[in-house]
Amino acid sequence: MGTISPTREQAFELLKKYTKSEALIRHALAVEAVMLHFAEVLDEPDREKWGIIGLVHDLDYEMYPEQHCQKVREILTQEGWPEDYIRAIQSHGWGICSDVEPVEKMEKVLYTIDELTGLITATALLRPSKSILDLKVKSVKKKWNQKNFAAGVNRQVIEKGIELLGFERDFVIEQTIKGMQKVAEDIGLKGNL
Repeated sequence: MGTISPTREQAFELLKKYTKSEALIRHALAVEAVMLHFAEVLDEPDREKWGIIGLVHDLDYEMYPEQHCQKVREILTQEGWPEDYIRAIQSHGWGICSDVEPVEKMEKVLYTIDELTGLITATALLRPSKSILDLKVKSVKKKWNQKNFAAGVNRQVIEKGIELLGFERDFVIEQTIKGMQKVAEDIGLKGNL
């Protein structure tokens, strides 16, 4: 069976088949939006591909937590997805649940912003507005150094990703916020603004 590039619609259907948690769907939508935003900022030709990879990056996480980043290969191969999509998705778990190293720019961005969206979400929810729309980089940086805040967020992964990309940390945080702002309502972060 030949591989075909999936559409966004197909990707979302697949995500909903394997993911029932609202929080995980919101996370997927946040990562998709940030991937699309970075593809735009970096002037990448195949933006939809970036978005789709962001959307399904945690496809196997809810149903197969012990096989995260492994089971996804099996699922997407059966679905006839292209190898570069599968590889990119596996690479976001590099050093944690995958030995696939992020080498393409797209892979490095996914690896970097996956955890970062979690930190940004947690920071936004603490605000009086409970909104990402008025969130500033400095608020995220303040929370970055509070190790007990959003303790589940692996800051080392974000740091390593930023290093791989060769960008400034402030730039990565700012662009991630901007990407998430575009879908504030869908990801439950419009707040009361």
